[in-house]
Parts: sequence; C-alpha cells; structure tokens
Amino acid sequence: MNHLDINQIKEILPHRHPFLLIDYVEDYEAGQYAVAYKCVTYREEFFKGHFPKEPVMPGVLTIEALAQTGAIAILSKEENRGKTAYFAGIQNCKFKGKVVPGDKIRLETKMIKQKGPFGIGEATASVEGKVVVRAELTFMIG
Repeated sequence: MNHLDINQIKEILPHRHPFLLIDYVEDYEAGQYAVAYKCVTYREEFFKGHFPKEPVMPGVLTIEALAQTGAIAILSKEENRGKTAYFAGIQNCKFKGKVVPGDKIRLETKMIKQKGPFGIGEATASVEGKVVVRAELTFMIG
C-alpha cells in the first residue's frame, strides 16, 4: 500500500487550506486509483452558514474531495507531476446521505477511461460503510 501524509499530498496537489479537502491517502496506484480520507470537524468554515442549526457539509465539497482524490492518482504519474487536474464534467451524481461534524469520509476514485489529457473517474464517498455520494468525474490535465 502507498500511503501519503498531508505534506506528501501537498507535493502532488496545488490546493491549500481551506480548500485542500483530503487529510491523508490510505492507498493509491499512479494513474489507476486513490483512496483518501477527510476527517470532518465542527471547525470547518462552511458550517457557519450551512446550516447554523443543523451543520451539513455541502455536497459539492464532497464532490471536490473526490476530485482531489482522483487528482492524487492522476498527478502522481511521473509525466503529470507539477501539472493541474481540472474539472471537465460531472455525470450520474447521486447524493445518498449527509456528512456532518465528526464524520470520517472515505473517498475512493478509480480511473475508468483516459484519452490524451482527458479522463473519467468513478468516485464514491462513504461514511461508516454507507455511500453518501457517487458520481463519474471528468477531468482534464493542464
């Protein structure tokens, strides 16, 4: 298994606080897949307004965390080092549950298609074994 701590993640991804949304990578294979985690705390800035009386992590941020997980897989390929993975599309997205303070989100993105600078990743976010988001994410390497 290939592990990455936060400093190693920052060597691959251009994102920084408060927009770096993965805390550690449990395993990855360059160009194939990555499994990462986000530990959600009540201190997250977005909880101030989403929602003050019932804090819920915005679904689009869960999608972004999945995209960052996929970017670990793609940008860890030697030929992509130092590049950026951009969103090019989101297909078949389903929100199946909510993410709240105290949750530890398991983020898994597998590359299912690549052609030139474009590719598609099959992405799943889960909390305690229950799927909360599933989507196909299209990216472009720039």
